[in-house]
Amino acid sequence: MSLKIRLARGGAKKRPFYSIVIADSRSPRDGRFIEKIGTYNPMLPKEDAKRVTIDEARAKHWLGVGALPTDRVALFFGNAGLVEKPVWKESPKQSAPKAKAQERAKAAAAAAAEV
Repeated sequence: MSLKIRLARGGAKKRPFYSIVIADSRSPRDGRFIEKIGTYNPMLPKEDAKRVTIDEARAKHWLGVGALPTDRVALFFGNAGLVEKPVWKESPKQSAPKAKAQERAKAAAAAAAEV
């Protein structure tokens, strides 16, 4: 059984609220889970202490057992000092400008260099 530490969505439409849960990787996102170890409320400001709450003792236990955190949860754990903070070196290709936009940017850079 492969364990994941991931987010399970709750809350109303346009008002997300997430629980940080331990779940089997095969179970659905909002479905069955083993244990709830924290919460994440993206509606609160980033400085708010209640934005992310984690039961650190239980998180350390599950990490020791071999549960793997998802990217977002790994970032929360990195900020809390439970694991090494992940670093993404390259941005996703999907968010990069498309071919025509890249051509326009090159042309604009060339025009600016000539002036």
